[in-house]
Amino acid sequence: MSSTTSYIFPAPEQPSVPVRGSSARYAVARIFCVGRNYAAHAREMGSDPDREPPFYFGKPANALVESGATIPYPPMTQNLHYEMELVLALGAPLFRATAEEAAAAIWGYAAGLDMTRRDLQNAAKATGRPWDTGKGFENSAVISDLIPATQCGAMDKGSITLEVNGVVKQRGDLSDMIWSNAEIVANLSQFYRLGPGDLIYTGTPEGVGPVVPGDEITGQIEGLTNLTLTIGQPQ
Repeated sequence: MSSTTSYIFPAPEQPSVPVRGSSARYAVARIFCVGRNYAAHAREMGSDPDREPPFYFGKPANALVESGATIPYPPMTQNLHYEMELVLALGAPLFRATAEEAAAAIWGYAAGLDMTRRDLQNAAKATGRPWDTGKGFENSAVISDLIPATQCGAMDKGSITLEVNGVVKQRGDLSDMIWSNAEIVANLSQFYRLGPGDLIYTGTPEGVGPVVPGDEITGQIEGLTNLTLTIGQPQ
């Protein structure tokens, strides 16, 4: 498509994430999310965590919202949940990759929140329907700035915590993940041709729960920039 292409309506803004120490931003094409990747969280959601193959769901790239924002309490839910997660950003093309190739393709890391309309997700589960309305809504993919892997290492261990109004709600370690970062990327590459622009939210520890308007969320992953979010009034 040429640079002179015209559109019926203005083209949407390119979703992107800031990169610490750089004026350039990481352009985002897709967001993949891993379900139940911490054993204790799998149990609290009623599942068996015995290293069943990872499964995935998606969020639209325009669901991204940067740390520090105030987001409106979303419509059509009475049970908005937080899920604190490590986020991977890919920097090389991958298809049917080995774990070693996958590890080398992880360009950077961020702290993220997978915000979830839990009541809608549970209703979808009960009827065998997709989770899209429970997971893929506006402002549901919160993210801190990205830190290149060259600056923070492999991020395969380190504390991950979340507080609501100063009270700790989630506490775990990245080493508690059932599937490692490299294993997740390698497995996902069996289904998709991955590459730069792909973000992967890697799952959450136990302790997920609801938030209401006025709540202040703070998330921390050892070695990464802290994440903050305020829940605003419905619009």
